[in-house]
Amino acid sequence: MVRLTVLYNLPPGTDEKAFLAWRLGDHQQSNAGAPGVLRTDFAVAESAWPRGAAPRHRFVTIAEWPDRESFEAAFYAPEALARFEENLKLLDDPVFLIGEVLASSEP
Repeated sequence: MVRLTVLYNLPPGTDEKAFLAWRLGDHQQSNAGAPGVLRTDFAVAESAWPRGAAPRHRFVTIAEWPDRESFEAAFYAPEALARFEENLKLLDDPVFLIGEVLASSEP
């Protein structure tokens, strides 16, 4: 399984409430409906470790595909890349991590 993890902040001055309405509505549905996606999660980082440390990124998006081929077909498709270009304008300091899941506690 391939897991995409995106860590990010919002640019200064962004209306977080409006962002969350979009992110939890249309964008969540878009992520879940992307070709081959098995699962997608969205989280707000409320704390970090060690205790008292501030999270470096406020938001986390995770999406999973069954294999590298289906991930690459969806992620690198020209229409997906065009959407990423637009969506990246909403983010500040994004980090994209692409990993092969080697072990999982889920069946």
